[in-house]
Amino acid sequence: MVLVRHLLGGVLRRQRLRRGLTLREVSIDARVSLGYISEIERGQKEASSELLAAICTALDVPLSDVLREVSDEIDKAQTRVLTPTGRQPVISKVTSKRIETKRIEAPRLDTSRIESASSHRDVVVAA
Repeated sequence: MVLVRHLLGGVLRRQRLRRGLTLREVSIDARVSLGYISEIERGQKEASSELLAAICTALDVPLSDVLREVSDEIDKAQTRVLTPTGRQPVISKVTSKRIETKRIEAPRLDTSRIESASSHRDVVVAA
């Protein structure tokens, strides 16, 4: 499962390092505690939209650029994730006129060894 806070934290850290800024400098400019920004960069805390905007302003990077980079990373992560059968998951492509869907059949479940669930239920009666 892809956690957005982990990807967002990584993007923010890379943006900060590209600009040669320290956590302390970003902390002062964004008026957010150094420890909290550190937790956001490590994916331990989720930034509110106001906090994210303040950090982006301190980094001198548009919020849309950060979100676009996070979106690209989500896309990459999802294409690496395979279904338990080792196949790609169902992919839908939206066009202006219709939705095209490619279906992948799931393996059939062998039900011959499954016993009736009702035959093994214990009934407890309260007195």
